[in-house]
Amino acid sequence: MKENLIQIIYIASAILFIFGLKMMSRPTTAVRGNLLSAVGMGLAIVATLMTGGLSMTWIVAGLVIGGVVGTVAALKVPMTSMPEFVAVFNGTGGLASMLVGCAEYYRYWSHGGGEIEAVPLIATYLAVLIGGVTFTGSMVAYAKLAEKIDSKPFLFKNQQLINAAVLGLLALGGVVFFLWPHSIIAILFFLLAVALSLVLGVLVTIPIGGADMPVVISLLNSYSGLAGCAAGFVISNTVLIVAGSLVGASGIILTSIMCKAMNRSLANVLFSGFGSATAGAGKAVEGEVRALSVEDAFFVLESASSVVFVPGYGMAVAQAQHAVRELGDILEKNGTEVKYAIHPVAGRMPGHMNVLLAEANVPYEQLVEMDDINPVIESVDVCVVIGANDVVNPAAREDDSSPIYGMPVINVDLAKSCFVIKRSMRSGFAGIENPLFYKENTRMVFGDAKAVITGLVEQFKSA
Repeated sequence: MKENLIQIIYIASAILFIFGLKMMSRPTTAVRGNLLSAVGMGLAIVATLMTGGLSMTWIVAGLVIGGVVGTVAALKVPMTSMPEFVAVFNGTGGLASMLVGCAEYYRYWSHGGGEIEAVPLIATYLAVLIGGVTFTGSMVAYAKLAEKIDSKPFLFKNQQLINAAVLGLLALGGVVFFLWPHSIIAILFFLLAVALSLVLGVLVTIPIGGADMPVVISLLNSYSGLAGCAAGFVISNTVLIVAGSLVGASGIILTSIMCKAMNRSLANVLFSGFGSATAGAGKAVEGEVRALSVEDAFFVLESASSVVFVPGYGMAVAQAQHAVRELGDILEKNGTEVKYAIHPVAGRMPGHMNVLLAEANVPYEQLVEMDDINPVIESVDVCVVIGANDVVNPAAREDDSSPIYGMPVINVDLAKSCFVIKRSMRSGFAGIENPLFYKENTRMVFGDAKAVITGLVEQFKSA
């Protein structure tokens, strides 16, 4: 009776996960979807605690420590740090799955071995392999995003051959582990797999540059889900299998969307070393940069009938989203049509800009995707680029020698006027120059994004 009740709760939890994930695909229902998924997770925890043979001391300790860490992180971590925060979460999920695999294999041997079914055996090895790669790969991604290490790709001689050798050893270890799980050599290969999976996570992440971090974050998220799914098969936990499958599948789909948005294959992202010193830098940019003061920018915006804001990571760094929304509200009251154009890979993680603007209560109907704004952008009076760089770089259309050539971008240079708010002329995460800054219809408004936008707001209020 008790076991049946546990399974029923698990099924209810899985259903809530599915509906919650579906609701999170739309901005208008995302908050409710998140709440629904949280309720599903709560039910899963209750059902798990009903299982016999658990050490409540360790469970309570884990709940307390995890609850404190989660609460502090939710209250203290700023939105600018959310990409690296997500990377850390992905990594801890992978580490948990790896430890589950190790613990179950240890339990198997400590009880004298014996027969073990094929599915749990394979799942144990995969949980360790995928979990280890996810953990160290996520930690490297965190270090790059947090600028603890250089965000540029790290390439060395025979890198691909070394990666292939590591993969070959892991594959060989998997075969030995599956065929002779009771042997001493299987234990040695298992321990080797633990070490090599951690090494492989570093090797596959260090060649990836900062410009590709949105793809890497979604891919690592998928890995953490697959590792969790494997761990679910190891311990025969239904809801863990379902949740891991959902995360793994959605992460792969999101990764595919990110690659499509950059017009690049996943293999190109993982192995090209984009942004390294050896990558092509494109043609030299020539022309004159035209700077504009906040006061002069105000006069142009005051007379504009349509304005499109294009946010980027610079807006996140300056925490300017609330000031941007206030400026947008003032422009609307002034009779201006206001929209916010979001590039799929703007920022440092998928949906970064959407989250920031939602935090500032920007109306969902004003958010437009790249494919919707580009066909009408020539009719826009002013495009205001706030800290974005690579996602508005016209070299993607005009310079076939540029490393981002062919990547879809928001064509802000085709608007009647374009204001670029930046601290300096520094290149973006891709490390290449932006011809947009030298276009005839572009004006650079130098300064901190929040200070510039706040200055524009004050100009409108005092007018």
